[in-house]
Amino acid sequence: MSSVLIVGAGPAGLMAAWRAAQAGHEVTVVERSDRVGGMAASHEVAGVRVDLGSHRLHPSAAPPLLEALRDLLGDDLQVRRRHGRIRLHGRWLAFPLRSGDLIRRLPPAFAARAALDAVAGPVRRRRRRPDTFAAAVRAGLGPTMASAFYEPYARKLWGLDPAALSGELARRRISASSPTALVRRLVRGAAPAGRTFLYPRRGYGQIAEALADAATAEGAEVRLDTDVTHLAFVGGGVVATLDGGSSVEADRVWSTAPLGVLAAMVDPAPPAEVIDAAAGLVHRALVLVYLVLARPRWTAFDAHYFPGPDVPMARVSEPRNYRYSRDDPTDRTVLCAEVPCTVGDATWTADPDHLGALVTDALAAQGLEVPALIAVEVIRLPRAYPVYRTGFEADRSTLERWVRTEPLLLTLGRQGLFVPDNAHHVLAMGSAAAAALGADGGFDQAAWDAARADFRSFVVED
Repeated sequence: MSSVLIVGAGPAGLMAAWRAAQAGHEVTVVERSDRVGGMAASHEVAGVRVDLGSHRLHPSAAPPLLEALRDLLGDDLQVRRRHGRIRLHGRWLAFPLRSGDLIRRLPPAFAARAALDAVAGPVRRRRRRPDTFAAAVRAGLGPTMASAFYEPYARKLWGLDPAALSGELARRRISASSPTALVRRLVRGAAPAGRTFLYPRRGYGQIAEALADAATAEGAEVRLDTDVTHLAFVGGGVVATLDGGSSVEADRVWSTAPLGVLAAMVDPAPPAEVIDAAAGLVHRALVLVYLVLARPRWTAFDAHYFPGPDVPMARVSEPRNYRYSRDDPTDRTVLCAEVPCTVGDATWTADPDHLGALVTDALAAQGLEVPALIAVEVIRLPRAYPVYRTGFEADRSTLERWVRTEPLLLTLGRQGLFVPDNAHHVLAMGSAAAAALGADGGFDQAAWDAARADFRSFVVED
């Protein structure tokens, strides 16, 4: 058996901790926040459990993973029907998109252009093109869907022109690669099984909380409000210095911290090219604006999506519509508006009153009534979306090669691998890491490499 230090108590780190502790290894998890879950955590606003944005557990998750989570959460893991809508061309459409809704509600000229795109698709895809998000979407789905939805949303989420974003982003974020595939997806989405999701009764963070409890029951130690300031590899092991001056010794360390943060804490310091590469991997920030309303429910929809540039929010969700819970108060509801931005800009630094007015004014302009607010609360996430700018692959590869030079170091999770994956993807990463750790303390690098190759096929599901 061996000892493992896990940096970060998000879903990936906690799944790895639980599985490794189950196998008899000594596990310590350190988390700088005062709660587990990372960006998949939940907290309370005005007595309502809310998430850090809109999160769902997708039924497409691997059956063994779903079985494990059902064992942990029991009846609290509810099957819910998706009921969102999206604003396109000044009209509301059901989301996930449905073929019949597109035909009935969008202008006939739009449907005609989309049909022409489908016919011309094979010719477009044979042409040579740069490997950018814009080129990949236009070649696959055509200019109509690209200009109406994917390109405006890309500008909003990542803050760059779609031509300045890597084609890998399109491959990781868009599961339908052609108009025909999109139609097939729309048809599948019409089936009830294609429009459901799983969600815990006490918020998405209940998944991480259950994993932390399970890991602790197996003997793992989870330390909150604890930051790692220094990692040194000495004497065939690792010594982590914590804020406050204490330290933890372990046989190996698994990090879910952002790659740039990890590179800055490791001793010996990485080469200059690694530091430069870490600086090249940047994130788009997100300001979460929570609006507390004096009514039991705002609308019947779980989420509203706004791809257009005329609305500052990318999405507005109503957490109580994601679940059924008697714990939710009956005299109020909370909305969560996700406003993409850049750390330090005017949106990032705005006060809650300004942000509350920004959101309510934008909703009113879309014909959505918002009653007087009881309160506004704000949470800022500096690393919400990894920015896959063109050429980012070289920087990420440089960091991956550096990590491989230290056999006692492993990176995993969204931040640790610089990926935009869903929670069920990162849970699979944690499970795979633990499975590669042998009873004798050795690590099966070949098994982990095979799992990493599989991770690269993950496509984000909205």
